[in-house]
Amino acid sequence: MVSMTAPLVATPDIYGRALDARDVRFDGVFFVGITTTGIYCRPICPARISDQRRRRFFPSAAAAERAGFRPCLRCRPELAPGRGPVDAVSRLAHAAAQRIAAGALNGRSVADLAGELDVSERHLRRVLEHVIGATPVELALTHRLLLAKRLLTDTALPITRIAYASGFQSLRRFNTAFRQRYRMAPSAMRRPRAQRDTTAPDATLHLTLAYRPPLAWEMLLDAMRADQLPGVEVVDRARYARTVSIGNHSGAMAVTHDPARAFIAVELSTSLLPVLMPLLARIRHLFDLDSEPAVIERDLGEAGLEIRVSGLRIPGEMEGFDAVLRVIGGSELPALIETFGAPAEFDVPGLTHFVPTAARIAEAGEPGLRAAGMSGGRAQALAVIARLVATGELRLVPGADPEATGRRLLSIPGVDAATASAIVSRALSWPDAFHAGDPDAIARAERWRPWRAYARRHLDANRLPDSRAATG
Repeated sequence: MVSMTAPLVATPDIYGRALDARDVRFDGVFFVGITTTGIYCRPICPARISDQRRRRFFPSAAAAERAGFRPCLRCRPELAPGRGPVDAVSRLAHAAAQRIAAGALNGRSVADLAGELDVSERHLRRVLEHVIGATPVELALTHRLLLAKRLLTDTALPITRIAYASGFQSLRRFNTAFRQRYRMAPSAMRRPRAQRDTTAPDATLHLTLAYRPPLAWEMLLDAMRADQLPGVEVVDRARYARTVSIGNHSGAMAVTHDPARAFIAVELSTSLLPVLMPLLARIRHLFDLDSEPAVIERDLGEAGLEIRVSGLRIPGEMEGFDAVLRVIGGSELPALIETFGAPAEFDVPGLTHFVPTAARIAEAGEPGLRAAGMSGGRAQALAVIARLVATGELRLVPGADPEATGRRLLSIPGVDAATASAIVSRALSWPDAFHAGDPDAIARAERWRPWRAYARRHLDANRLPDSRAATG
């Protein structure tokens, strides 16, 4: 079902050329530390480029901070897009880094994370140091501090709320870590009040998430609108909105696109602040913001695929079980959401429910799903998957093993290869998920690996009229 290819091994010369060109395609792929200032930057930093002898290159922000460098206040490394799933030399390192970025070590131990990944704590630490250039704890601390730096700079939130929203367990620990790592007090990062978002209502938070252009925004929204969760999501030609529930925290969000500045603007309920770190990670997966379209389209073009629309993305999920509902729910999806989803009340017309959880569907079981109108085979499949997800036997999260997940799904009665592939693609944000009933088509698709899910999107776009495809 899937395959993995190793990335191009970059050298200081390659990094140097990318830095000199300020190539946006390398934004977030590496960082550069300037030895004379002790500051590290993104490769697109507008500041004057230092002499080559004074540069040090790092594979991650955490590696730069481990070496004693502080983040640049001008290019702001915390705003750089992340790295896509085929960039990592090790699938284990990628899976661990994704979960740490989503707050897996906030209030939990490295041993807990290692257990979830079925490896020893020692092995996990060794792999991350080799691939990312930092230990799990150092990586987690970097993510927390960079998120705090962003909130200090861009919002008027009190510092105490920022500390907890960034994953720190106490204000004292936050202040100590910030001073030790950045050699300044958190308050020193505050912009003048006039430059911060002080006009938003107390119940609203505004943030931005960067991506590597181009982004075919309208076509991405078209794909999301085609199978939206009614009552949970509202998608029009310019904006995406949905209800959000993570743990005991719930709220709503709305997302728009700013192509001139290559970011999406996110408006969030401040009730979601305690889960801000995992929420931002999920939004990145939802809109496939860590994709590198220039690399993907170059590879597919060299493999003979016509590229008519640049910047196509693969829609992801806020919660892996959402993909199961979309793929299996069918025409009964509105009834499932109304019956098993908790009611919601927000100002956005059309947002009426939270998405049903796997635990709630598992509790209803096959009889409850049949009563909601589902046919026997699909009701059985949905009930079984819900139980496996609710008990933790099946993990539908980015970074999970796509081959093992696909096999487990195929072992469930009522789940065919097309269903399993669709769930893996969306729930795991897996770029190589692909299914075709024709063996010849599968053979032809081999040359598109590891981008077969993107190849499918391009094939679909190529079938659109020229005027429609151009809107991408």
